[in-house]
Amino acid sequence: MSTFLIILDVVLVVVILAFVAVWLWNKFQTKRLGRGDLTNEEFNKGMRKAQIVDLREKAPFKRKHIDGARNLPYTTLKYQYSELRADLPVYLYSDSLTVTLRAARFLQKKKFSSIKWLKNGFDEWNGRTKTSKY
Repeated sequence: MSTFLIILDVVLVVVILAFVAVWLWNKFQTKRLGRGDLTNEEFNKGMRKAQIVDLREKAPFKRKHIDGARNLPYTTLKYQYSELRADLPVYLYSDSLTVTLRAARFLQKKKFSSIKWLKNGFDEWNGRTKTSKY
C-alpha cells in the first residue's frame, strides 16, 4: 500500500471521528438541558405564548424567518439577552443545532425558566414564514 493511501485513510478516519464527536457533544448537551427539542407541530402550537428568537445573523433573517420571530444573533446574545423576559418561555431556532444548544445553555445559566428549540432547525420549518422586501 502506498504512503498516499495510508495518509488518505488517516485523514478520512480523523474526519469521521470529528463528525462523531460533534454528534455526541450535541447529544450530551441536549441531555444536560433536558427535554427542549420541539417538532414543527409542537413549536407551532406553543409559539403564541413564547418569545421566538432567530439566532441567525441579520442577512439570513431578513431573507426569510418564522413569522413573529425576533432576530437576536448568537454572536450578540450575551450582550442583548436582557431584552428577553426570563419569566416567559423562549423558543430558539437557527441553522445549526450546535449554535442553538449553546444559546439554550447560556440562557439557562442566566436563569431563564423555559427554553425550547426547533428540533431540526429552520431548514426543516414548514410553518408560516415572513420575507423581507429588501
